[in-house]
Amino acid sequence: MKVGVLVGRENTFPPALIERINASNSGVTAEYVKIGGIQMEGACPYRVIVDRISHEIPFYRAYLKNAALSGATIVNNPFWWSADDKFFNYSLAVRLGVAIPRTVLLPQKNYQERVSSASLRNLEFPLDWQGIIDYVGLPAILKPHDGGGWRDVYRVNSIEELIQVYDRTGQLCMTLQEFVHFDRYVRCYCIGKKDVLIMPYDPTRPYPNQYVDMAPEDYLSPKLYDRVVADCILICEALGYDINTVEFAIRDEVPYAIDFMNPAPDADSFSVGQTNFEWMVDKVSNLLIRLAKEGQPTQSMHRWNNLMNAPVSSKAEAAAE
Repeated sequence: MKVGVLVGRENTFPPALIERINASNSGVTAEYVKIGGIQMEGACPYRVIVDRISHEIPFYRAYLKNAALSGATIVNNPFWWSADDKFFNYSLAVRLGVAIPRTVLLPQKNYQERVSSASLRNLEFPLDWQGIIDYVGLPAILKPHDGGGWRDVYRVNSIEELIQVYDRTGQLCMTLQEFVHFDRYVRCYCIGKKDVLIMPYDPTRPYPNQYVDMAPEDYLSPKLYDRVVADCILICEALGYDINTVEFAIRDEVPYAIDFMNPAPDADSFSVGQTNFEWMVDKVSNLLIRLAKEGQPTQSMHRWNNLMNAPVSSKAEAAAE
């Protein structure tokens, strides 16, 4: 049984992961994925593929979906990841009882050239900026609804500043979110929807110095620690992510989930620190070995799996069920 590792520019986590799996004596081996032109009915040589880069490379995302059809388990599920966005995440999490800062989804400022005003007739214009600010409050954070890496993120302190910055966001679909004046902040790895590592974190520091050298048990009260762990697991269970990070801004002992669509989170030893890095390598390698041996193929999670496995004569009946 083989695990394939699909990577981008990372230089520490992927080789450590491959080395750990290959040294496990588990009957599971790991290697970097190597792909070229993909035949639509081609077999996938990997039982499991861990995806660290397809969010940036459309070809890789399409390959992973096809590999799922071949019976591979993809970590994380490329179909769910493709359909996900941060505003949906916020809306889902608040319905699950997780504390979420007040958030508004904003229409794009600009559109592709072929989009005319007739295509936008359902949009309210002008936007009720005052009503939006009354709901969210000031200061507020303007950020893409599906972005990452702190790109195109702005703090705005007045309605005038909000409109000015919004006018520069081009074709990005943005959210405006209440700014939480936090007294502590944590970033949490959640692996396999069950293992959680809480990492004290300071987002105001420059990269790669955001991680605070303090034990989470000393940073959080026992009650708050338990709530952060429970909320991490709840969020990842709901979203279906086996690898993710969840960030919380803590105010008055309430952990507000700020960011939790990070299915290929930073795991570089130089930024997360050696202790956190070793934890990540250990938990992810164990997860991938377990999935290779006993995990359910990604295709089993989707409706079309029933149709593919039905006899030809009964595919219509299966589709009607």
